[in-house]
Amino acid sequence: MLPWFKDDNFPLYLAPMAGVTDVTFRELTKELGADVTVTEFVSAEGIIQRDDRTKKYTEFSDQQRPTGVQLFGSDGERMGEAAKKIIDWKQPDFIDINFGCPVKKVVSKNGGSSLLKDCPVLASVARGIHKAVGDQVPVTAKIRVGWDEQTINALEVTHILEEEGMQAIAIHGRTRSQGYTGVANWEIIDECARARNVPIIGNGDITTVQDIAKRKNETQVAGLMIGRAAMEHPWIFQEAKAYLEKGIIPEPVSLKTRWEFMLRHCEMALNSNRYGDELQTMRKMRGRLMSYCKGFPKSKHLRQILCKVETLEEVKTIAQNFI
Repeated sequence: MLPWFKDDNFPLYLAPMAGVTDVTFRELTKELGADVTVTEFVSAEGIIQRDDRTKKYTEFSDQQRPTGVQLFGSDGERMGEAAKKIIDWKQPDFIDINFGCPVKKVVSKNGGSSLLKDCPVLASVARGIHKAVGDQVPVTAKIRVGWDEQTINALEVTHILEEEGMQAIAIHGRTRSQGYTGVANWEIIDECARARNVPIIGNGDITTVQDIAKRKNETQVAGLMIGRAAMEHPWIFQEAKAYLEKGIIPEPVSLKTRWEFMLRHCEMALNSNRYGDELQTMRKMRGRLMSYCKGFPKSKHLRQILCKVETLEEVKTIAQNFI
């Protein structure tokens, strides 16, 4: 069993999200109580070609452990080769396979959730990676409940993945055709959790600490994965732990604390040199800042300002004015 599931632990994962869960954001959410982090998805072919632009997605600090690197692709042997290279570069705590991404550019390359339509290929991908690196690090997977409402096959897919050596499986409760609309199907997630011997991690429509407690208490999932809620309110991890352990909902995070967090995120992003110079970095941070200010007083006006920021000093001035 993966160590973060032992002793009845109920880990809270930060979901991998392209363009969001970079090395800086993972560091911040780890500080706020995320138990397990996963990188943005990485192209196996990009890794094999030693593309520096791809390699940067695998970076993480020791403070973020346990951390997994998530791969996507459709050739098990090639993906196994990519996994070996990642382990040579930086020993992750696990390799995660992306069978859930609904994004068109990934699906069009027979990656992500497209493999839910082709279980033999899905099995070969899982088998190829497990054969290549399973004796060095655990291999896990993330899926959706199916391609569309007519082909919900999570029960079959999780059986295949368990047979192919996956040591944990995260399930997003929507189909690929749903994208991020509609309601997550927790009945299917729970059915899979009850049927499998490996830990099943539930994902989808987890926005409050009450949602976390409900899924923990009413399903057999071994842990939860939080995505979009963490984009807007990364404090959800520490709030959930307080609620689960003590049954209390912490006081709302103050505006001052939230602005301090936003500024720190900007500073860390600049120091990481991940996105280039200050202008390039702040352009990248605009969307993040706009997510963080959801629920702020005059948030519509604030988003209109933040979507144009070009320097850290501008953000500091805006923070001072709004505080």
